[in-house]
Amino acid sequence: MKPSTPKGVRDFTPQQVNRRNYIFDIIRKVFVKYGYQPIETPAMENLSTLTGKYGEEGDRLLFKVLNNGDFLAKANKEALEHLDSNKIVPSISKRGLRYDLTVPFARFVVMHQNDLVFPFKRYQIQPVWRADRPQKGRYQEFFQCDVDVVGSDSLMYEAELIQIYDEVFAALGIEVTIKFNNRKILAGIAEAAGITDNFMDMTIAIDKLDKIGPKGIREEMLKRGISNEAVDRVNAILETKSLNGLKAIFSESETGRKGVEEIEKVMQFLNTDAAKNDVKFDITLARGLSYYTGCIFEVTAKDVKMGSIGGGGRYDDLTGIFGLKNVSGVGVSFGAERIYDVMQELNLFPKKDAAALKVLLIAFDDETHNFAFKTLGNLRAAGINADLYPEPAKMKKQMKYANSRNVPYTLIIGGDEMETGLLTLKNMTEGTQEKLHIEEIVRVLS
Repeated sequence: MKPSTPKGVRDFTPQQVNRRNYIFDIIRKVFVKYGYQPIETPAMENLSTLTGKYGEEGDRLLFKVLNNGDFLAKANKEALEHLDSNKIVPSISKRGLRYDLTVPFARFVVMHQNDLVFPFKRYQIQPVWRADRPQKGRYQEFFQCDVDVVGSDSLMYEAELIQIYDEVFAALGIEVTIKFNNRKILAGIAEAAGITDNFMDMTIAIDKLDKIGPKGIREEMLKRGISNEAVDRVNAILETKSLNGLKAIFSESETGRKGVEEIEKVMQFLNTDAAKNDVKFDITLARGLSYYTGCIFEVTAKDVKMGSIGGGGRYDDLTGIFGLKNVSGVGVSFGAERIYDVMQELNLFPKKDAAALKVLLIAFDDETHNFAFKTLGNLRAAGINADLYPEPAKMKKQMKYANSRNVPYTLIIGGDEMETGLLTLKNMTEGTQEKLHIEEIVRVLS
């Protein structure tokens, strides 16, 4: 059998894992700095928890898990006979892999509400799964790094999340554009165009603007049953750049005016001049997930052709679905896989990997090998990533191993070194070497 992995999932080499951890560590450090606490939720959720929360496209991309045992025993026979997959799924699958971290978080908040202090600020770094078509920057299994706060309506948190985006991407060295909008503004557009009943159809179409362009979203809206006149009105409003201009358009839309007010409030909190990246209001930002109700966010990298590398928004009553009413939340997510691909393409990872092996000890016989093993313990106790070749083999073989591991230093221990206590430290990059006591070696390697 030829070994392989399913499409859309990947193995990671030690170097890749170290680089991914470099990203996670920077993100986690900023989350903690802003007062967020870690939680984890299971990979599987009940399908009833997941379905109906992501819009029609999200539901289609959910991975379903077959029931244990003879899953066909209780299958819907009529659906099975007619090969109706939509009707048969509820009878053969009660669970699914989580699509994102936000809906499971809402479920978590409801289940643990008596143990939490509100506003509750949480972060979560875990994998999610989507049955999407694999392509560059899009995988079926990928990590999300989420940060959310629930239990407050304060727009201060929207401003704080923009600051978190700005700080993380500056620390990673990625130049980005941080865009924000408000779903109430989009609802106002639908009201002004007379298509309130087609609000989701309109937002799903607008959300594809970057992929299919203005002509494409026009065709998409027409295909979804929106009239030519309404499409023209929507496109005209999307050309409006100023918030004052929107206020005039929303003269008869209270929802639209509320959205503009919320954007203005967020901008009052923010000092965009102090931002390290571009931060801007973008009326065309839609985000297709149906649970967003207020401000929405999206981040794109400037120097790489890639989809969004972050996004999120305000959800006013996501916990209400699970029985806890009137608990507002807001959060954003970092797309770790795409961030990795961007950093790889732009060569942004540090040349020296802090998690990599720093020194390899080399010995020539059993006696020096035993001495080297004790020395190894001293180096590790000092916090130095160190290893010892497993047997006193020929020097050439041990050096070849050191080069294959890209080890920057080797510590050569022979009879003279063991007797004098002066060990030979070799710089593998420069080819130079010197004899030093273990205390001096620790200082050099630290």
